[in-house]
Amino acid sequence: MTGNAVDAHAAFVELEREIGLLLRRSRAISARLARELHPDLDGAAYGLLALLEDAGPLRAGDLVLRLGLDKSTVSRQVASLVELGLVDRVADPDDGRAQVLSPSAEGAARLAGIRAARRARWESDLAGWPADDVATLAVLLERLNRIGDAREAESEEGSTPPGE
Repeated sequence: MTGNAVDAHAAFVELEREIGLLLRRSRAISARLARELHPDLDGAAYGLLALLEDAGPLRAGDLVLRLGLDKSTVSRQVASLVELGLVDRVADPDDGRAQVLSPSAEGAARLAGIRAARRARWESDLAGWPADDVATLAVLLERLNRIGDAREAESEEGSTPPGE
């Protein structure tokens, strides 16, 4: 092995370790952010509200698929967010029997405040990084997320019984 060569196995071991740490921190941060939205919310609620803001309006079933959570967890979180006035339910314009969910004005405003504070924290934490490095990190994370999205889409297709 030359001085510049990278051991692929060691690189993947380090990647797994660092992503694991990032995910553990992310869960802790999500729990804190959910409490900032409202003291009675748990961590899953923050991600649910953020997804509704970014991709909504969505049906509860869409949330289950996109978040990879079980139906009962999503149902409980949606009920809590609706009860607290952070999410609105309306009839689906394409199917009046179904409901679609979107952030309420209050939910969107609270989420925007939390996201602004979070961005400010990132700017502070990474102030010593060149802007090009921050942009590169964002591009690499986007590539990684696209791989995850594709894998989820494949597993959803594979779980659909033939003929459906």
